Amino acid sequence: MDDPFSPDLVWWITVVEVPALTGLFWLVWRNRREQEDDLQRHRQFTEKALAQAREALSAYKLEVAKTYASISYLKDVERRLTEHLLRIEAKLDNPQRKEKE
Repeated sequence: MDDPFSPDLVWWITVVEVPALTGLFWLVWRNRREQEDDLQRHRQFTEKALAQAREALSAYKLEVAKTYASISYLKDVERRLTEHLLRIEAKLDNPQRKEKE
């Protein structure tokens, strides 16, 4: 009967299969290491960009808070507008008075 481990099979495994599997293992291992390095670099870049965006938003909020109209200013503008609109309304309600004068 044929021996399952004939010299040709052992030679094939030793010369072809073992180096091929070793090369594939090395490629997978290197690819995984590079992927982890790239992921770490991307994570650092994203965290840095997020920190910059938060800083810019904080600066914008501060600028808005500094230049935003205060309640007292808005009340003053509303009072002046109301007075002006009331004067206009009074003139529109009495057009005959102007014509007689």
